[in-house]
Amino acid sequence: MNTSPIDDEEPIVPPRFTTPLRSTSSPRDHEPTDASLEELRRWQQQRAERKLRGEYESQVKKLVEVISENLDQPARIGAIRVEGAEKTRTSFVGSLVKPYIASPTDGTSPRPTTLSDVISTTNEVQSLLMATQIFKSVKPTLERSWSPLAEQDDIDIVFKCAEKGKYFIRTATDVGNQEGSASATARINNVFGGAEFLEGNVSFGTKTRQAFQLRLEAPVVSLDRSLRTRGEISAFSTERDFTSFASVSEGVKGLKLALRTPWRQGSHEVAYELTSRHIGNVAENASLSMREATGHSFKSAVTHTYLRDTRDDTMFGSRGTYTKIAHEVAGLGGDVSHFKSESVFQVSRRVADGLSLSFSTASGLLYPLSLYGSRPSSAQSMFSDRFQLGGDSLGGDLYWSAGVSMFSDVPKKPHWPIKLHAFINAGRLDALNRSKPIDLVASIKQTLTQPSISAGVGLIYRFDPVRVEVNIGVPLVASRSDLTRRGVQVGMGLEFL
Repeated sequence: MNTSPIDDEEPIVPPRFTTPLRSTSSPRDHEPTDASLEELRRWQQQRAERKLRGEYESQVKKLVEVISENLDQPARIGAIRVEGAEKTRTSFVGSLVKPYIASPTDGTSPRPTTLSDVISTTNEVQSLLMATQIFKSVKPTLERSWSPLAEQDDIDIVFKCAEKGKYFIRTATDVGNQEGSASATARINNVFGGAEFLEGNVSFGTKTRQAFQLRLEAPVVSLDRSLRTRGEISAFSTERDFTSFASVSEGVKGLKLALRTPWRQGSHEVAYELTSRHIGNVAENASLSMREATGHSFKSAVTHTYLRDTRDDTMFGSRGTYTKIAHEVAGLGGDVSHFKSESVFQVSRRVADGLSLSFSTASGLLYPLSLYGSRPSSAQSMFSDRFQLGGDSLGGDLYWSAGVSMFSDVPKKPHWPIKLHAFINAGRLDALNRSKPIDLVASIKQTLTQPSISAGVGLIYRFDPVRVEVNIGVPLVASRSDLTRRGVQVGMGLEFL
């Protein structure tokens, strides 16, 4: 049967019919094609935020360009106004901002400045106001000067401030240095309107039975306009229980005047202390030496302390150093007269991933003096002033200690607050023989050449700010006066070798 060629062609299909109201658009702004009302509302909100963000960034870019193009334009600070400092003395705020204002009444013409100088000054004053620690926020704005005598290029810097709360109360429980305690702290900020604060603290504990301190601290603007130099006056009272190792208790009451100032990466503190001490509550098993140490003493002393800490971690440091050097001269009145010096140094280094090495040293000397009719230099040092090291209940006048510690992460658990620990420590504590002229060189030589040595391994748990250790320790070398103990030992505190 013959077929025609048209039968081999594909059939003709008519075009698909669509209604004129049907949407032929495709999503161009990531809008949902088949979504609920909630999804559409969220999409519209996100699109509006993106649009506002884009407009904001565009305006900021334009503003930066305008400022950059006009940084060299002439400008001069006409006035600096601080608004919102209702509880702060005007004289205090004025002492902070006055050095940044050029006064035309002093017989000299104001120094010429540019817009760049004005912006730089604005940042400096803002940082200075925040350094007072009495403001929650400080927002600067630049305005044309209001003064009728202002020139064309005069600009006023206005700081809109929000002050912090004036009162602060905190209660806490603390565990550290082999004791537990409960404390309460009350603080009044900006008490006299010059960035001062008055703080009172009271605590009760297992070793420090009770402690009280009232402290007033304020910046010394006349010495340091950066407000980093601060003065302090405080009164304190403590009662400590030493029956666990010395069979006595100690009560201390005193006053302290101090001046602290930063220096490079550290700080210096110069202080004067006036303290009254009492050793009493003697236990029945107290030794004759401890019974002889009981009674009252009155100390008047000047101290200097230098502190510098660059460690990346105060507990498990992997880099940096810690240095503390303290000196004390007592005998400016009272019945205690001596020179006391103590130094502590620590360096930390990272050995490998999760492994750090720490080397620490400490030393101290309590040397007798005879000043202004105080106790003769031949008299024994007071128990309250002696150094304590290890289990020596009487304490000593001369000591040194050194230790090497290695910290390691728990395998496969580097985020845990528990670390593996290995250590070796050495040191010695001696009393100077004051019944005859002191040969300090011979005493130091004896102390250095006859150390006590111990080693051990264990675990360290980080319970900020306290460090808890569980170690298995072994005394390798010990002197006759040492209280040695083998086996498992538990310790907690703030400072370790």
